Amino acid sequence: MTVTENTLKDKTAVVGIGATPYYRRGQSLPQTPLEMAGKAVIAALDDAGLTVDDLDGFALYSMGFDTSLLAQWLGVPDVKFTAMLTGGGGGAAGSVGLASAGIVSGMADVVVSVMTLQQAASRFGASFAPRGKPGATYSAPPSPEGNFIQPAGLHGPGQMFAVLAMRHMHLYGTTREHFAEVAISTRANAVRRPTALMREPLTLDQYFDARMISDPLCLFDFCLECDGAVAVVTTSAERARDLRHPPVYVVASAHGGHGRWGQAITWLGMPDEYFASSGHRPIAQRLWEMAGVGPESVDVALLYDHFSPMVLMQLEDYGFAPVGESGPFVADGNIRWPNGSLPVNTHGGNLSEAYIIGMTHVKEAVEQLRGTAVNQVDGAQFALATGGPASIPTSALLLRR
Repeated sequence: MTVTENTLKDKTAVVGIGATPYYRRGQSLPQTPLEMAGKAVIAALDDAGLTVDDLDGFALYSMGFDTSLLAQWLGVPDVKFTAMLTGGGGGAAGSVGLASAGIVSGMADVVVSVMTLQQAASRFGASFAPRGKPGATYSAPPSPEGNFIQPAGLHGPGQMFAVLAMRHMHLYGTTREHFAEVAISTRANAVRRPTALMREPLTLDQYFDARMISDPLCLFDFCLECDGAVAVVTTSAERARDLRHPPVYVVASAHGGHGRWGQAITWLGMPDEYFASSGHRPIAQRLWEMAGVGPESVDVALLYDHFSPMVLMQLEDYGFAPVGESGPFVADGNIRWPNGSLPVNTHGGNLSEAYIIGMTHVKEAVEQLRGTAVNQVDGAQFALATGGPASIPTSALLLRR
């Protein structure tokens, strides 16, 4: 089978989306992460017109929790499929592709993808939270990889992505004004969205007055740190046609990356041609080949935005702008809603709505194609959602109405 023989195309559909409220960091207590996950899953099933009795599969990603415990809490009668993409937020979009693969293979019928995040200690302990106690993520034992980068001050993602951003600036003349356009346009989308945590407009002066965290990245280049859960339910196209909402079909999904991208920012051993990039270029190539369409077909893009420069680099990797020209592309207003040629992160993204490790992007893609989004793109037919930049796998999901 060649990569262009897409066995997933239009055979499955997203039929349900659900979420808890989004909370500022640590304010979801006394709920547990598992409790929030359960609430999001039940909400997504209800949105689809299904119940827990219909659910028979789990397709997860990132630093997950015990599937058996969640299934027991929910009361799922029979789990027929469970799988997880490794890595971090790079698996967000790919988890829906994983669900589709489980359904098309005949292993399951109704599969949920869910992310729950609580950045506070719970009475169940840190093991049930993707990040556990604040700071726990980087309280890791010594390793050769860590010992290689930490003397250079690369202790967290902010410092690591700053290196990629600086390299992009050096190679292509990208400026902080270009980063600011990502942050400001995303905030403008969040202002109208009731679920967003950041609803005050952001000005260019405020952006440049913000404290520098890791040069060239300032406060507003960083995503939010917050709590909450989001779930997405996928089933077969045949079953989807009889459910509550018009189906949102899975056209294509890809995950992985260039082998030497590997640990990505936690190693910085990528080939030079990929260094100043989001690591998505091989994913994008496979996605377009599988879909049989290209970037020109996309009406709205939900690009993983943990750091604003990485939105620019994804615009290049997916072919919306030539390599090195994403700065001028955004400066011309192309990613703005409603008048840009490619509205980006119409929900406010990780930067301004909420950071649930990318699953909000999939939720927004579904809302756009249903025609129910707060910042609706008129006549949207195709929506792209991405996961990462991160360590392999990064991922992408193309949906259509």
